[in-house]
This record gives sequence, structure tokens and C-alpha cells, in this order.
Amino acid sequence: MSVHNSGKTIVTFGEIMLRLAPPGFERFLQSPAFVATWGGGEANVAVSVAGFGLPAAYVTAVPSNPIADSMVAEMRRFNVDTSHIIRTKGRVGIYFVEPGANQRPSKVVYDRENSSIALAKPGDFDWNTIFEGAGWFHTTGITPAISASAADLAMESVKTAQAKGITVSCDLNYRKNLWKWGKPAHEVMSELVKYVDVVIANEEDCQAALGIEANVDVHSGKLSHDVYRELAAKVLKAYPNVKTIAITLRESKSASHNGWSACLFDGKDFLLSRHYEITHIVDRVGGGDSFAGGLIYGLNALGSKQEALEFAVAASCLKHSLPGDFNRFTVDEVKALLKGDGSGRVQR
Repeated sequence: MSVHNSGKTIVTFGEIMLRLAPPGFERFLQSPAFVATWGGGEANVAVSVAGFGLPAAYVTAVPSNPIADSMVAEMRRFNVDTSHIIRTKGRVGIYFVEPGANQRPSKVVYDRENSSIALAKPGDFDWNTIFEGAGWFHTTGITPAISASAADLAMESVKTAQAKGITVSCDLNYRKNLWKWGKPAHEVMSELVKYVDVVIANEEDCQAALGIEANVDVHSGKLSHDVYRELAAKVLKAYPNVKTIAITLRESKSASHNGWSACLFDGKDFLLSRHYEITHIVDRVGGGDSFAGGLIYGLNALGSKQEALEFAVAASCLKHSLPGDFNRFTVDEVKALLKGDGSGRVQR
């Protein structure tokens, strides 16, 4: 397969956290145990992209201790370049997730104040070295939400990438529980998006992170495609630098049953993906990140934007069947679903 990015690295930047979840679908500490894994928007994307066979590098700040060492080892296990991870003051952030089922929603509790990324500031990373050989840079709206200095650092990263002619993607990823340090999300993100080429979002992200209204009821279980065409056009009009916007369309019927699809608009063509009914969700956390990873892979390695969109939606559909943040599927497995093999029959 010809890869359009000619072997250039996909660089992602943000905070990775220790993810603590109860076994199975239990509530917090129903059993006196947590399953410990790693997760975080940009790390999840790096793992996805590397799993699909493109060179990927992950950039973050963590302390010097054995817990952080285990994270670096885990990222290396997925063939992600960790050479630009810096060791600084602060701590490893933690998040607790209680996976929902049926009518019981999932719950997330953050414990990430004074983490290494929250304390990091512009000048801490050598972006010139980090971006050597890079063709794509991905970050999210989560990092700017963590602290004022992390917001300045995120701005420094996208400005430097854009100045070097690197394609910049940003998943808006609005997290209302994180925006506590002073400025509202739309004030910060509307500036950051001026340095972005590809925006990835859901309808709530566009409204909360950019202040662009959409007449959408995310809890209705039914989504209107015309509304999304209008929303995508509004974003591109407000930010002429943005070349493409992809919006995931999640129809939440219950915690275990979602409709899943996406659309993409590049200023000319409005593309819709096929629609999946995901009826027995194992874990939806990381679903959006697996979409972002699939889209970045598709835009770099596949022949058209429609193919990239379909690949991203199929990859994220499969992710809903796995516990943990990381997407662990190969290109061939995603393509098997795209060819219609969604029966779940045993492969022997």
C-alpha cells in the first residue's frame, strides 16, 4: 500500500494518565480492586496510528519514578517512539472510570491536579527537535483545559508545527470538569484552532469549545444530517485556515447501545459514513480517539477522504468491543469490517 506521508512521523502531544477501573462492570470498589491500564486522548491516537503501521511518536511530561517508567515501556510495546518524553516535577495524573451498562451511565473521576503536564510550560519541550521528520501533529482540547501554563504550551506546539508546514489536527474534546483555571474553553480554543488544519469534534465540542451553536439534541437518539452539514460549514467559515472538519455522530440509546457514524466536510464535499448499531458496548472510553487515529491513518495512507472516513468509523466501532483506552486492531481487521464482516463469527 502506498503511504502518502512518505514515512513521515505522526507526532501526538498531551497527558497520559493511569487509568483505574473496577473489574468488569462493577461499581467503584465494589470489589477491593482496580484494573490499572494507561490512557489519554493523544496517547490513544499514537497507539492507534502505530498499530496501523505508520511511524508514531508520543510527547508528554512525566516524573522520574517507576510508575512513569512503566508507561514509557507500555508505549514502546505498541511501537510508539517515546524519545521525546521529558521527565519533570509533578506527578502522574490518574483517572477512575466506572463503565456503564444499559441505563446506568459511565462515570469518570479525574485526579490530575499538579500533574507533570499541568505544571509544564512553554520552553520545556524542544519542538524543533521533536518535529524533525514529522509530517503530522495531533493534539486535543484536553491539554489546554488542564492549566493556564498547559494552555500556553499547547499554543506553542501548534504554532511551531504550523510554522514548519506540518499538518496540524486537533480533537476539540471538551471536558467541562477540567476547565477550572480561569478562562472559558471557547476563549482559549478559538485562538488555538487558528493554527489547525483538521478539526475533529462532536456536536457538543463545537458548541462548548468554539461557541458555534448547533440545533442538536444529543440525547434524542436520532441525529439530523442537515444540521451537521450546517454546523461543519459554520466552523469552516469561522476558521478559514481549517481545511477539513470531521464530526462523530453518536446516538446514545443507552450506555450499552449507541448508533455510530460520522461526517466530514472539506469546504466542497459533505461526506457521510455508513452507520453502525453497537448494541453491546464493552467500553466507549477512547472511542473518539480511535476515530481520530483511524482518520489520521486514512488521510495519510488511503486513497480518498471517503475511504479515510469509513476506515475511522469502522476502527472506532471495533474499539467499543474492548476494555481499556487503547485500540488494538490492525488495518486488516478494520478492513474486514468494512467489507461487511461484522457477524462476529469465530475465525478459525
